Amino acid sequence: MQAAKEAEEKNAAQAGIQVIARAASILRTLENHPNGLSLGQIAKSVELARSTVQRIVAALAAEDFVIASGPGDVRIGPGLVRIGASAGSNAADLIRPHLRALGETVGETVDLAVLSGGSTVFVDQVPGRQRLVALSAVGERFPLHCTANGKAILACFSPEDADDLIDESLGEHPNFPLKNRGKLRAELDQIRKSHIAFDLEEHGPGISAAGIALLDPMGRPIAVSIPVPAQRFADQREILSNQLKLFRKRIRAAIAR
Repeated sequence: MQAAKEAEEKNAAQAGIQVIARAASILRTLENHPNGLSLGQIAKSVELARSTVQRIVAALAAEDFVIASGPGDVRIGPGLVRIGASAGSNAADLIRPHLRALGETVGETVDLAVLSGGSTVFVDQVPGRQRLVALSAVGERFPLHCTANGKAILACFSPEDADDLIDESLGEHPNFPLKNRGKLRAELDQIRKSHIAFDLEEHGPGISAAGIALLDPMGRPIAVSIPVPAQRFADQREILSNQLKLFRKRIRAAIAR
């Protein structure tokens, strides 16, 4: 009886490990496809039956680790993003009150993002107070090469490493081609000097943004950006830039303590 019980417990443990390994494989597959995949595409990629993938995805969705990205498609969800960001939680905790203060000062949406592969991922947000504001959900993934926070993060790296990240960004976001790599390189050189990056309706029409980035105590880049409807961005560009520079100075001092 004892031997049978031990064998049963061993089999249950092995089954549990197998489920975790399969879930991890599914999540790694989705990490490389920020726009999401269908259950059939996931099943083909991880070489599992579609019914098995469906059960695991349903369990992941219940924990907010994956969410729907379209009819029948799923992508990485905000629950997993929050866990991924928890390794830098001390820095995030230090930044959060400053993020709220910045939002109060400028009256616009303020986003906090981290680097994930060839993308930036929003991990926190302070909504703007204007009638017309720019909002994106926490957990959203954006290209590095055509967003303010993405360019600010790229500027944290050497030109060679930044080029590699640009290639990753283009691979993860094929709907956002890069028209002129030389121009982007020159822009990154300027950002390294000024610390301010801009997205002038490059990622999407009607929205422009200013952003900054710095390294946390673990050497990982974090970025803060202020997206604004383009119709009023030009008038606020200098004000937003100055506020972001002050914000960066305060955060660097807080992190260094």
